[in-house]
Formats: sequence, C-alpha cells, structure tokens
Amino acid sequence: MFRTFALSENQLKQKHTMETISRRSALKRMGLLVAGAACMGMPALTACENKTKKRIILYFTGTGNCLYVARQLADEHTELLSIPQLVKQGRYTFEADEIGIVYPVYGHMPPNMVREFIKKAHLEAGYKFAILTYGNRKCSSVEIWDDVSRKAGCPFDYITTMIMVDNWLPNFDMNEQIKIDKHIPESLERIRTDLVAQRRWHEPVTELERQQHAGFLQASGVNPETGFLLHSQDAFTVTDACIGCGICTEVCPRGNYELTSTGIKTEGACEFCFACIHNCPQKAILFKQMKEVNPNARYRNEHVSLWSIKEANHQKL
Repeated sequence: MFRTFALSENQLKQKHTMETISRRSALKRMGLLVAGAACMGMPALTACENKTKKRIILYFTGTGNCLYVARQLADEHTELLSIPQLVKQGRYTFEADEIGIVYPVYGHMPPNMVREFIKKAHLEAGYKFAILTYGNRKCSSVEIWDDVSRKAGCPFDYITTMIMVDNWLPNFDMNEQIKIDKHIPESLERIRTDLVAQRRWHEPVTELERQQHAGFLQASGVNPETGFLLHSQDAFTVTDACIGCGICTEVCPRGNYELTSTGIKTEGACEFCFACIHNCPQKAILFKQMKEVNPNARYRNEHVSLWSIKEANHQKL
C-alpha cells in the first residue's frame, strides 16, 4: 500500500529554487560561505597566504667580496644579477618589491661601470637599498652614492657600508689582511635586520671623513666625476710567467684582455678592480708603476669560486 505526502507551498518554492539555481551561482554562494567562515576564524577550504616579496640584488665584484655579500642577503625569492653582464646585454629596466645594489668602493667612490649603469637604469621598487663594501676607509662613500643616484633620478632609501678584506695590493699584504677579524657575520646580521624592517636610513658621514676624502682626491688627482678610470695597458704588464690559461680574459668586467698568438694583450678603459691581477694563477700580471707590499700574495673571497667570478664578469661570450 503506497502512502503519498503533500508538499506545502513554501516547500514547493524551495524545491524549485534548488532545481533551477545555476552552477555559477552555487559556486559563488559557496565562495561567500568560505570567506565568511575564514573571517569568523573557522576552517576555510583554501588557505590565505601573504604575498611573497620579490627582491633583486645587482652587484659588481672583482675578487668576490660583493658577490658573497649579495648571496648572503638573498633568499629563494631573490634574483642576483651581475652589473657587467647587464651592461653587456643592455638591460637597464627592472621591477620588484625591493631592489638592492652591492658594490666595492674604490677611493671611496663607486666603480665607473656602476656609476654609468645607474645613470641609465630604471629601477621600479617600493624599497631600494645599497651596500657599499670597503677595506680600510669608507670616508664619504655613502654621501657620494646618494649624490650619484639622486642625480640619476634613482634615490635609495637605505645606504650603508660594510668592511671586508682590502684587496688594494700597493698598500696591503693579502696574507695579513685575511687574518684580521672584520666582524663580517655581525655586519651581515645588522644589514639583514635592517632590510627585513625596510629601514629608511643613510649611514652618517663625519666631517673628518669628508676631509679625508677631499685630501685623497687632492693627493691622487683622481677625477671625482669618474672615479678610478684608467687604461689597462698603462696600468698593468704581463710577464713571461704567463702560461696563456686565459683566465684574465674571463674575469675582467670590461673584457680588456685578449689571448693572441704572441701571448696575452691588454687594452681598454680599466676599473682598477684588480680582478685580473688577483685571479691570475701564475701571478703573471703586475703593476707597471706601483709596487706591491707582498707580490706573492693574492686574494679571492674564500666563499666564492673562480668560476663564479668568470660568470659575473665574462665579456667575450
């Protein structure tokens, strides 16, 4: 015996609504329910995640110090880019949440290639930072970079310095330099903390440091508008100790060295970064007009391989 049930008018309306609701409307309603649950602290079907910040670090390195610093300030969301390679490729436009630059100071000033790069660069970022490495005196380096970058229309929010091994062979013995504790881990931790907080700060420069820089310019005759910009054929000589390995042709950021049928030849505008002289395994590259404190000592950052220096600076490929 069958039994029948009569539906009320309201029940019939609800049944009709459920049968005619579109799939899109159902998904939309479900989304509203999920969002409501999340707002109420209830478990949601999808997790809410914070947007990951992208960081780009541009660097210039001759003996590995700045490449090491750049690597230490990078995480899995950081892109490391060599300025000599970018110049070779003609790449000057970059966009990220944060963009930083790491370079060594030469006579308290940026390498000429870095100076020319920033004049052409378009850096689109909410936060820009600069780390300047030095080995003995930083003097006016922070104010110099602030002036250079502002004139280029690219001011930086954070500029600081970091002391490392000084690779200036005419004044320092590399074997003695590497023995000095320059508190590199502590400096890196300080900088990391500042960058996480996106600190907007320029390291102060004292009046004494300004005077020291002015004295250096007067004594050296270096043009403050270009910094160290010499000619490699006037600065260096290649001795008979050369075995033609070609390393100098790969580590020079300007590509000034060439392996010919008669040996290594060098010519061209020179940054005076000493990548060639420090990375020559035979110590066959010497200064023409300056004497070294210890001609038998050379330096490359212990954490950076020769291959990495080549990747950063090679101009021939």
